[in-house]
Amino acid sequence: MTSIKAEPFAFPMKRDALALIVIDMQRDFSEPGGFGASLGNDVGRITKIVPDVKRLIQGFRDADLPIIHTMECHRPDMSDLPPAKRNRGNPSLRIGDEGPMGRILIAGEPGTAILSELAPVDGEVVIEKPGKGAFYATELGDVLKQRGIQQLVFAGVTTEVCVQTTMREANDRGYECLLCEEATESYFPEFKSVAIAMIRAQGAIVGWTAHIDDILEAINA
Repeated sequence: MTSIKAEPFAFPMKRDALALIVIDMQRDFSEPGGFGASLGNDVGRITKIVPDVKRLIQGFRDADLPIIHTMECHRPDMSDLPPAKRNRGNPSLRIGDEGPMGRILIAGEPGTAILSELAPVDGEVVIEKPGKGAFYATELGDVLKQRGIQQLVFAGVTTEVCVQTTMREANDRGYECLLCEEATESYFPEFKSVAIAMIRAQGAIVGWTAHIDDILEAINA
């Protein structure tokens, strides 16, 4: 068994049972005119991690390991969008509203798409999720079981919301989870730092964290 250098201690990698999950690297969260910007966030914090996310994805492709992409989005009739989610906060554009890239976070709209630099290729699974966690109301659990996946490496945004939520869901289902520190980000730098500390506290209570070079070295050894 090959270990990945990680915190709080080495991650015991099972290469034949490992997959990468890239969370919500979508235009609506990372480009001007999208939902993230409508909330007043600096979307440049998201785009800065694109090169590292791309490098991580390519490393998993080169190692012939499975990659799963998620997209937060809702049906065009918004039947899967609770009013409490749509009405929360004070964005300039709410979910479902018409924006510069189409209707905000609605399946099939241009803004909902994954960034072109990180776009899935044939054979990679894409999960459309209506919530923050990727297991809620999706086929993700079935996909992982069918492929014999037991360990998950995480990248994407935002660290403290959709990434951490999915890691906690996976942890409760018995998956061993590892977060790539350079390939995740928050609109708030302090939130990323605190989320990383929470994830790996108390002996990896939610999961491990590691640097991209250490992950790539291990999977391509």
